[in-house]
Amino acid sequence: MLFRKLFKLPLYILAIPAVLIIRLIRPLLLVRIEGLMSSRIGHFAANTELYLCKRDAGINVPNQHYIDLFFMPKPISNQQLASMWKRVLRIWPVWMLQPINRVNRLVPDGKLHQIGPNLQSALDVNNLLDRFPAHLHFTAEEEKKGEEGLREMGLPAGAKFVCLIVRDSSYLDSHFANDWSYHNFRDSDIQNYVLAAEELAERGYFVIRMGAKVRGAINSAHPRVIDYAVNGMRSDFMDIYLGAKCAFCISTGTGWDAVPEMFRRPIVYVNMVPLGSLHTFREEFLSIAKRHVLHTSKKTLTLREIFSLGVGLCQSASDYEAIGVNLYENTPEEIRDVAIEMDERLSGTWQAHPDDELLQKQFWEIFPADSLKEADYPYHGEIRARFGAAFLRNNPEWLQ
Repeated sequence: MLFRKLFKLPLYILAIPAVLIIRLIRPLLLVRIEGLMSSRIGHFAANTELYLCKRDAGINVPNQHYIDLFFMPKPISNQQLASMWKRVLRIWPVWMLQPINRVNRLVPDGKLHQIGPNLQSALDVNNLLDRFPAHLHFTAEEEKKGEEGLREMGLPAGAKFVCLIVRDSSYLDSHFANDWSYHNFRDSDIQNYVLAAEELAERGYFVIRMGAKVRGAINSAHPRVIDYAVNGMRSDFMDIYLGAKCAFCISTGTGWDAVPEMFRRPIVYVNMVPLGSLHTFREEFLSIAKRHVLHTSKKTLTLREIFSLGVGLCQSASDYEAIGVNLYENTPEEIRDVAIEMDERLSGTWQAHPDDELLQKQFWEIFPADSLKEADYPYHGEIRARFGAAFLRNNPEWLQ
């Protein structure tokens, strides 16, 4: 550790004149420097894509000539995504820019040379993903490589497939030394998704279970249900290609689903908690949430009670425990039903029930769309998503 610090010392010494030069040229050219959130794929994908969308929309853009420079701190969560970002961003070596960035923060007016809020959030509160096309594209060589990867997994040319990503704690526990148990309230059992996966397979889809590190295999023998997370075929490249090309994704709201999101793919969010942080900014998002049950009385909380008791935005397992609320996963049937809804909405065969729009209206009237993630920063922009129709039909008392 000491040797590493001594090795870096000259870099920090050289960073001092670099920072002075950056300050001197500021009247002519504003140089801004920021590290991408490269260690976690969700932020690496979503935050970076939204930065580009905000730049295109003119949000928080300097009123002078400027240049944005980026570096990628290690560990880098996905090398393919890193390669693709280098095509559209000025990404310089981390050993060069990180010392300059740190020295800059120590000098007065350092914030002027930081990109700041445009890179700090994965929440599309301006509904920009619907306004601008995806900024990343595959080369012809990568398209060929991706198609070959699909053939190796057994998908014929032109086959439709759905990506399934179910959060458990295995990835974070194996890649980072922190105690991540406070996040475990977001975990789900992959076996509860078998019914939905096999239903979609019978409807002609291949279902590809995603994950870089998972607790166990999915228990399905259906030939069109592929456990890519454990079958030895997983790669950084295919993680991105599959997310970009899927018909839609089923997710529990975990990092990797930012990949299909950034490529504008439809997403079904299942077992979503905290409930107040539902992804609401695109029409092609469908959600259902875990049940909230009081530990002492075993009473299932209504939608209003979830928010009135303050558990709608809880961010750790201990928060739920302190209020005395247990979380219960969606049933296999509920997961199947919302997956069917997405399939039929996309295919144009969805048959709405007479009370569906009324139930949606009741849900969104109760849902706190003005919730703040932090001071002056909202969770939501314009609400465009839908909550699962079958869930609302089957649980009318939840909206009372």
